[in-house]
Amino acid sequence: MMAENKPLEIEKNEIETETERARDRRLYSAYADVVETDDAILVQANIPGADEKTVELTMEKNVLTINAYPEIEAPQGYSLAYAEYGIGDYQRSFVLSDEIDREKIEARVKNGVLSLRLPKSGAARTRKIAIQAG
Repeated sequence: MMAENKPLEIEKNEIETETERARDRRLYSAYADVVETDDAILVQANIPGADEKTVELTMEKNVLTINAYPEIEAPQGYSLAYAEYGIGDYQRSFVLSDEIDREKIEARVKNGVLSLRLPKSGAARTRKIAIQAG
C-alpha cells in the first residue's frame, strides 16, 4: 500500500535541543489548530503577547517555521502577584509538501493568535468530476 502524500506534516518534536539559543528566555512550542479545506490548509497558532512586529515566519526548503519573541511589560505601578503563563519565546515548525503554493501563503496576527492560510496548488485542490451517462 502506498503512503498518502499529505499537504502538511506536523512535526511532534519541533524544537531541536541541539540548537544554541542566543536569548536567555524559555522556549515554548506554540500550540496550533490545523484545518484542511478544499483549497487551503488553515493554521491558527497561539503566541500570547506577540504581535506583527515580534513574529517571524521563515521558509527553508520545505519547512515553515514560526518564531515569536513577545515583549511583555508589566503595567507601571503594579507588581505581579500570581502568574499562570511563563514568559518566553515561541517556536513551531511545519513540513510542507509540494501541494502547498508557497508564493501565496498569507499570515495575520491578532490578539496573540497567528492565522496562516496555506493555499493548495492547482493540482492538489479538490474538484468534482462530471459523470456522463452511457
